[in-house]
Amino acid sequence: MKLDIIGDIHGCYQELYDLTVKLGYSWESGLPFHPDGRKLAFVGDLTDRGPESLKVVDVVYRLAVEQNNAFYVPGNHCNKLYRFFLGRNVQITHGLETTVAEYGSLSVREQKKVNKMFRDLYESAPLYRILDNRKLIIAHAGIRADFIGNTSSKVKTFVLYGDITGATNPDGTPERRDWALAYKGNTWVVYGHTPVKEPRKINNTYNIDTGCVFGGKLTALRYPEFEIADVPSSMPFVPEKFRSFEEK
Repeated sequence: MKLDIIGDIHGCYQELYDLTVKLGYSWESGLPFHPDGRKLAFVGDLTDRGPESLKVVDVVYRLAVEQNNAFYVPGNHCNKLYRFFLGRNVQITHGLETTVAEYGSLSVREQKKVNKMFRDLYESAPLYRILDNRKLIIAHAGIRADFIGNTSSKVKTFVLYGDITGATNPDGTPERRDWALAYKGNTWVVYGHTPVKEPRKINNTYNIDTGCVFGGKLTALRYPEFEIADVPSSMPFVPEKFRSFEEK
């Protein structure tokens, strides 16, 4: 199994295109295709904040659902957009407003198509992916070793939001424990959710959310080679959105 696992895209379609080209994918057919049979995988948070969320959704839907030729797991922003498309009462904030604005500019017919497409993508995806004979897990915000194989509400909260404490940081974001520092599993966990300036490898975990939508870069981890590829973001740099860790 040869994968190129892509970090949080957040509507940065051009960077997704540029990164896949850098990885050797051709877009001649309108979708990224690798001549060596490599597949793309996505850690979630396809949408929100960036300029072209619906184009990203279209690409991932066609790859993962129509062609069954890519792996996708949902992120917390995906979950919120899914609930919006179901007609639930969600707050149009924290980036969702950009996706909703794109959606609102479409015709009613196009809206119905996008709504169904995203719901199908979301509903067809597992909470997290166990791949390569349990050597690899792709989970949006990560997963504890003792949670692997479980999909309880507690596990769902962890996978979508991280190891939240219930408290909030001064900027209003949820306070999260550094779960990767305590991870002791043999299975590699590749995740995103928490923007870091450089990919963070610790204890068989890899955080590849390098804050593309905040002016960082879009990063891919090549598996099983564990090689990194990235492209710079076209978005303004917002330094306070990146987290630094004290390794112990």
